[in-house]
Amino acid sequence: MRGGVLQSLRSRRRNDGGRRSTPASGAAGDRRAELALGALGVLVLVLIGAMVVTVAIKAWPSFRYNGLGWFGPGAEVDTELRAMRESAPLKGHGLLYFTAWPLLWGTIVTTLAAVALALVVSTFAAIFLTEFAPPRMRRTLDPVIRLLAGVPSVIYGLIGILAIAPWVDQHLLSESRKKSVLYVVQLNGENLTTGTLILTVMILPIMVAITASALSSVPPAWREGSVALGVNRWRTIRRVSLRTVWPAVAAGTVLATARALGEAVMLAMVAGSTPFAANPLDGLTFLFEPVRPLAATIFQESEGLTIGPLSHTIYAMGAVLLLSAAMLSLAGWAVKQMLVRQGIRA
Repeated sequence: MRGGVLQSLRSRRRNDGGRRSTPASGAAGDRRAELALGALGVLVLVLIGAMVVTVAIKAWPSFRYNGLGWFGPGAEVDTELRAMRESAPLKGHGLLYFTAWPLLWGTIVTTLAAVALALVVSTFAAIFLTEFAPPRMRRTLDPVIRLLAGVPSVIYGLIGILAIAPWVDQHLLSESRKKSVLYVVQLNGENLTTGTLILTVMILPIMVAITASALSSVPPAWREGSVALGVNRWRTIRRVSLRTVWPAVAAGTVLATARALGEAVMLAMVAGSTPFAANPLDGLTFLFEPVRPLAATIFQESEGLTIGPLSHTIYAMGAVLLLSAAMLSLAGWAVKQMLVRQGIRA
């Protein structure tokens, strides 16, 4: 019986030894995983490169025909797009004639206004969450903020067009103000202010989450040391905490700006959907004038991708947005390098 037991143990050891991986086989497995991940990374780069090249090729005829005039003022945008759609060029121009200034201006003003408002609000909200909110409230608000970041833009658009726009039209727009610019543009609740406010709400969760996470990672000893030296709490937050997390604030601002630049559905619903260059010289009326950004125009004209001249124009709008996103990435990298030179780790 003893001999049978020993024989069984030897047999089990031989089986275990056969199953045991050698260092060479483990290294080969790691090598295969490394190659697979590298191939996936290269594939992503190839897809991005193909997308950029495709957009550039499709957009080039529009830029080639219009030159720098593409970015300037001219005829009404809707008239130019209608001429392309109906293959009936405007007098003295070809089918590719297009001037995008009202759309560019609408993109710039809505994006900058929303990001500026969101930067202020998100900074104070993050300070409240990390420095003043009770633990129970913080645990409740954290998932809510992250949930808001995932709400579809069409939901924000519905809230804007069904609730906010009618309220703005009834309470903030007087009949005299509407009549003052009636010969130029029609005012209603769907305007720059409505679009900017809802866009601010849309990008706030991203900025609050990033800034709050960064503030929470500031070593407590830094704040406690500042307070021990007699510095009050608000000055400590401003000079220690905020100075430390500026790289994160910059990153959140870049991400929010990219989100605002690419927002199409909501702005197409609540910003007025009129390619009008809102004029700051109009005073308060400027805030209630309609706008239409580039992304919203692409969304509204997407059915024209089968029409040659209109397709080239739509791709040209996409190329401008793509270039803007690339410039934002470079700006974020430049800010990071500047902060690193100042001794602030990004």
